[in-house]
Amino acid sequence: MVHKTSNDDKNVIKNVENESVHVIERKSVIYKDLSSTLVQEISDYSKQFAHIYAARLAELGEVLTSKVHAKWKNVQLLKLADLEDFEGETCIIIGTLYKHQQWKPSILQELSEEHQLSLPPTRSDYCSEKDQVFLEDEMLRIKLVGELVDLKDIVTGIVCAVLGSEEEDGTFHVKDWCFPGYVPKTLPTLDSNSNGKIVLISGLNFIQNSDDIAIELLREWICGMAGNVKAQKEEASVVRLIIAGNAISNNDKKHTHKNILELKVEESMHAKETINATQKLDDFLSDIAKCCCVTLIPGQYDPTNMMLPQRPLHPCLLPKSSRLGSFQGGSNPWISQIDERMIMGSSGQPFEDFMKATGSKDISPIEWLEKSIIWRHMCPTAPDTLPAYPFYKKDLFIMKHRPDIYFTGNANKYETKLWKDEKNQAIRLVSIPQFSTSHAAVLIDLKSLDTELIHFGIE
Repeated sequence: MVHKTSNDDKNVIKNVENESVHVIERKSVIYKDLSSTLVQEISDYSKQFAHIYAARLAELGEVLTSKVHAKWKNVQLLKLADLEDFEGETCIIIGTLYKHQQWKPSILQELSEEHQLSLPPTRSDYCSEKDQVFLEDEMLRIKLVGELVDLKDIVTGIVCAVLGSEEEDGTFHVKDWCFPGYVPKTLPTLDSNSNGKIVLISGLNFIQNSDDIAIELLREWICGMAGNVKAQKEEASVVRLIIAGNAISNNDKKHTHKNILELKVEESMHAKETINATQKLDDFLSDIAKCCCVTLIPGQYDPTNMMLPQRPLHPCLLPKSSRLGSFQGGSNPWISQIDERMIMGSSGQPFEDFMKATGSKDISPIEWLEKSIIWRHMCPTAPDTLPAYPFYKKDLFIMKHRPDIYFTGNANKYETKLWKDEKNQAIRLVSIPQFSTSHAAVLIDLKSLDTELIHFGIE
């Protein structure tokens, strides 16, 4: 089998069998990166984070106003400041949920504990029996009570409308909820002639797995150097590889020594590991980008800014790949249009934070993806417990586009679901497993939205 690449970056695979030549061209589709809508043009870190919540409430509050009038007809919509005049009467209030949790990360608490002899025990979540839920608008907040207030389903930052009444003790008894809901579909249906596929992977972790045979098998498969003619036709149908975060590392470096010299040695070794892994990642990406389009999304432990939205890895880190027009660095979260399909997702930080805020291990990432669509927000816990840029005039994480494919990376296991609204319009939800442990990638057909899990090596 002879593999060649044309000047226009289209993959051509030639297989010689009995002196006959089969030429297979990789499919080409239109690609538009819409992640620029998530980037603030001017960086200003002097602003307060309260502006984000004000902008979020103003935008999603307008959406909710029309929805509540349709859902709860003839019920008055009040501001929190007006509730005292309508005590005991059923009414509607709109605001932002705030979940008070004593174990949430707090810089003030960290400073107060800085000089303590013993560190507090580490926790897997922020939950306790003393957690409380409040609804706040531009001026006031009120405590929410009732059987419908389930702490396992609530995180800070969700804009919603609540039907209920104020109690004598100043709390608000919840009788029903209303959320902004999904974004209406604006794009037309996919043309029947468009039948390309995309591949989703995450958590390559090149620091520990750069020499793994599964990575080499993935490289050969994407480049069309594996299998017979039938398999190569399947490989040539892949129009883009999307890497959803933690390509260099998938865990934080923990220093166990307190001696300054030992710390310096550890840090020096970790820096060398990171440099070596980045170079190997660059070789891997450049090989694939010569045959197939690639998008690299940064993750929590990749060398870029920590605050969301994370910017693409700097081109100087990936000199070989960055020279190729078929390689694009994406932001985290990431939005794009491939052919007529809108694709949206992140490297997994928002949904990991949801699980910490709720303490519920029974709710899968797929269920959180569903909730995120109904909340119309990609990461509502930012900036409360998820680091985020202090947006001033508008909250850029509010969903403006309805995705056809919505994913989260670096999950513990692979899951998928075809979610449908009341108009029977579908969204393919996908949780991508970490490649370093699962050795698996997710293949999605852009036409049918069918998915397939492909394993490379031993499962």
